[in-house]
Amino acid sequence: MKVEKLTSYLRQDHWPTIWCPGCGNGIILKAFLQAVDNLGIKPERMAVVSGIGCSSRATGYIDFNTLHTLHGRAIAFATGVKLSKPDFQVAVLGGDGDILAIGGNHFIHACRRNIDITIVVFNNMIYGMTGGQNSPTTPFEKVASTTPYGNIEKPFDVVKMAVAAGATYVARATVYHYPLLVRYISKALSHRGTAVVEAVTNCHTYYGRYNRIGDAPQMIDYFKKNSIMLDKAKSMPEAELKDKIVIGEFHEEDRPTFQDLYKAATLH
Repeated sequence: MKVEKLTSYLRQDHWPTIWCPGCGNGIILKAFLQAVDNLGIKPERMAVVSGIGCSSRATGYIDFNTLHTLHGRAIAFATGVKLSKPDFQVAVLGGDGDILAIGGNHFIHACRRNIDITIVVFNNMIYGMTGGQNSPTTPFEKVASTTPYGNIEKPFDVVKMAVAAGATYVARATVYHYPLLVRYISKALSHRGTAVVEAVTNCHTYYGRYNRIGDAPQMIDYFKKNSIMLDKAKSMPEAELKDKIVIGEFHEEDRPTFQDLYKAATLH
């Protein structure tokens, strides 16, 4: 995508962003915009919703119909938008804390209902905006400001949670794998039903520093060296997958959406 085309989607008067230099949120936002451009979606026919957190600030920087909503409630707002504007493309951009902690209930029920929305989870495995606390996806034994001796809670697996709850398209990539992110977000936006893309990203300010992984380039290099495509992972023993990031498309099915079923029910 040409720079001029990219910047046409931005509210340039809102820049620079609040994100730390090297933050992967910018990579994910660019992948999202490139996917929108590839599909020819018109910004005026699209609503992008976020809650609270570093990644949720993304809606303030893009010139779409945007809602910066309450903490954890982005999916609830997005559901309302989709039901009132069924011809709109509706997407949610948010972090692992916002979507899976306070917003976890909305996440599982959107998947269960198969609402026709796209959810992009910016997973940096920590709360980045409020002081580096552990989040629902902080890996076991990893350090955060609230787990100085290492996290003792079993983390959520975003992909497994989405599939189990009923999402009909589920994929994962890291910010190192930019072309995959663009491909998966494009497929998610084209999919009818609840589509979830987990984008594993770096918070070097907290997660990388606390866990001695390093700065932004070192964290992105970590993603490169420790990511395995799903097809290869299926043939590997469990022990070899420890601490690895399995990426790829995990689930895709064609199932009636909530809107399809509601329309059919009201016609009886």
